[in-house]
Amino acid sequence: MQFEHLIEINDPLNPLIDRLTRDELWRGLVLRAEAPGLFVPHLDECTLTDRSDTRLSRSLRYGELVIHDRVSFDEPHAVRYDVPAQGGIPESSLLMTIEEPQPDALFVRFEYDDGKADSDEDAFYNEFRRSAYEEADIDTIRVIRQLVQEGRLQRPS
Repeated sequence: MQFEHLIEINDPLNPLIDRLTRDELWRGLVLRAEAPGLFVPHLDECTLTDRSDTRLSRSLRYGELVIHDRVSFDEPHAVRYDVPAQGGIPESSLLMTIEEPQPDALFVRFEYDDGKADSDEDAFYNEFRRSAYEEADIDTIRVIRQLVQEGRLQRPS
């Protein structure tokens, strides 16, 4: 299944939404990779197993299920999650790209790919998956906004 959607970050027509800077948004997307427990309520544990300036490897534990993945950073443009096939889990990826078609007009494009073509058999379940992905991504942006309001995404002095 391949699926993508776009979330508008700064809406110039809605003065009630606090504007995020590209830097705040970037730091929020990186934090989602580094500390996923802030963003994923059912995650029991995340262990960073390897780290560099542009990549990290993690083990995510959900009860008895452990998922290993790799996250790469193309600062300040994109964060990519790659999950290799493991156990009963097929290979998949998520690419989150910051788009700025004009100054301060920020969007995040979320692109999911599990490497499988959509089939009629999977169509019913894929609709639920698309909805769940979209809700999780909306929650990601909500949490980033909340962290910005709390002053937790400011650059160290």
